[in-house]
Amino acid sequence: MEQENKQKQALFRVTLRSIIIGILLIPINVYWVTLVEVKYYSLDGSCLPLFVEPVFILFVVTFINFALNRISPRTALNQAELLIIYIMLVVSMTFAGHDTFQNLFGQISHAYWFATPENEWEQLFFRYIPSWLTVSDKSVLDGYYKGESSIYTRQNFIPWVKPLLMWGAFFVALVFLMLCLNSLIRRRWTEHEKLAYPVIQLPLGLTQEGGTALLKNKIMWMGFGVAALIGIINGLNTLYPSIPRINYIKLTNVGHVFTDRPWDVLRGTRISLYPFAIGLAFFLPLDLSFSCWFFFVFRMMEQVFGHALGLRGFPYFSEQASGAWFAVGLVALWSMRKYTIQVLGKALGLSSEIDDSKEPISYRVALLGSLIFGAFVFGFLHIAGIEMWVVAIFLAMFMLLALAITRVRAELGTPHEISAGDHYANPLYIISYLVGTTNISSSSQTVLSTLHWFNRGFRNHPMPSQLEAFKMAENAKISNKGLIVALIVAIFISLFSVYWANLDITYREGANASAGGFKDWVGRETFTRLQRWLQFPSDPDWTRISYMLGGTGFVFILTILRMRFVWWPFHPAGYALAISYAMDYFWFAFFASWLIKFILLKQGGIKTHRKFAPFFLGLILGDYVTGSVWAILGPLFGFRNYKIFI
Repeated sequence: MEQENKQKQALFRVTLRSIIIGILLIPINVYWVTLVEVKYYSLDGSCLPLFVEPVFILFVVTFINFALNRISPRTALNQAELLIIYIMLVVSMTFAGHDTFQNLFGQISHAYWFATPENEWEQLFFRYIPSWLTVSDKSVLDGYYKGESSIYTRQNFIPWVKPLLMWGAFFVALVFLMLCLNSLIRRRWTEHEKLAYPVIQLPLGLTQEGGTALLKNKIMWMGFGVAALIGIINGLNTLYPSIPRINYIKLTNVGHVFTDRPWDVLRGTRISLYPFAIGLAFFLPLDLSFSCWFFFVFRMMEQVFGHALGLRGFPYFSEQASGAWFAVGLVALWSMRKYTIQVLGKALGLSSEIDDSKEPISYRVALLGSLIFGAFVFGFLHIAGIEMWVVAIFLAMFMLLALAITRVRAELGTPHEISAGDHYANPLYIISYLVGTTNISSSSQTVLSTLHWFNRGFRNHPMPSQLEAFKMAENAKISNKGLIVALIVAIFISLFSVYWANLDITYREGANASAGGFKDWVGRETFTRLQRWLQFPSDPDWTRISYMLGGTGFVFILTILRMRFVWWPFHPAGYALAISYAMDYFWFAFFASWLIKFILLKQGGIKTHRKFAPFFLGLILGDYVTGSVWAILGPLFGFRNYKIFI
């Protein structure tokens, strides 16, 4: 019996072979993501809370493992090993995706290549850009922007080493800061509050019993077949327009029905029925999915009201969204106040009320790490040229938004594009009207603007993915210490894979030639906004501040009502999501999923819900697999392929 227990425990250790497979797959995944999102723009896999490419690779590995299980069960991978591979691939997506290093490569040298006498960028801010954070030599940038060159020459490669090492050190420190904070809050959200973590349902289901459980489920394959059929038909329609298309799957404008004033303000209204979105929303509690679509309709009614009264600027969605997301973060902090005191007591050796022996990182190490990495990030930004008080405001905003995003992902699993370019909950935009650009030095404004690359959208934010990794490890009984090793290895392999993939593709294709994606407009957003700040300084905008405070207050009110009344149907996070950019693509799909789930629970109860759950996992998986196959075939054979999203 003792030997059997040891074998069972060994089954869930992080094995060397799982880490090696993860290391080998990360560069493949990163290059694929960069190719389809930068050159071909044929799959937006990093824009969704459940990343597309890691799910597809996990599906392929699990399918191979399923076959191996039949041939040689002893050599097949177990759930823990499959999840470690998946987690490492997810880490690589947080580096390689749209809203992190892809953006950096679109911004890092943009000012020097696109400066003209007309825009006066050289006179305005060149002297404030740290030389160690950019590449300014036009002979090096010629191949970068025009293509038909190579990064594998000394002349092209060497100038990139220092700035990329500097930005890499900064971002890795930021990622480690989040890892330490997640170690401190993990128990509260996972064990005490038992949050749902909807995003992890598919990878957990796909890896259960080494992949045999879900792959044998006929109901899952029904959902898979529905989504795959839609993707195949619409994909063929993209190639051969004579083949009928299944409408309303992707974003479709239905605003033409609104012709009379004030309803004509809704002429841009779009709906979608993405199979993967319907599948994801099915795993949300009913009140959460209801709140997401309800507050989007509420948002549209605000537009009608403002248009009817001729109110200029109303309803200030960007400012409402900023305040709402800050409130979500503040509520999360407030709800953890007693737990935080216990954790700090344990970390400082003042209390033994709480045990941290099974945590990924001990509370003392996590607290010390938070202070060290936080100080590094703070010092980095100050040395780069930002005033200390501006650094403090920026980091406070960024980390509060990171906490809010992580909380919402853990509870809802919804898309969280809370910032879009210059608008919504973008800390740089908020600072500009909160304190006024007249009160910020030119040096601070310049370096602050260079942080736009990881503040633009937050879609592949690292912090929620880390916490989900901890939750998957708990469910699969994976050693937390081994998980930390896998995460750290994945972080560094991902960083250098991202550098290689972006530079290789961009020098061959040209950032301003055939490589699309974010290689141009991120830089344009960054420096045209900086130009506007410097040429037209502004004071604090009290109108915008008041709407931001209004969004904060409304979330507080919704939170209090939700705590007081069990029957209260409106979730504050639903308002924060709907009033920002996150629900623009998905509100109608969430409505459809909510309606289906409501009917199933009403007619058959929780038993029927559980019976049909694999069908909705199949919708996600079928949509992702079909989209991935199209994204492989399109670049491979040189045709414009169907995208399952956007």
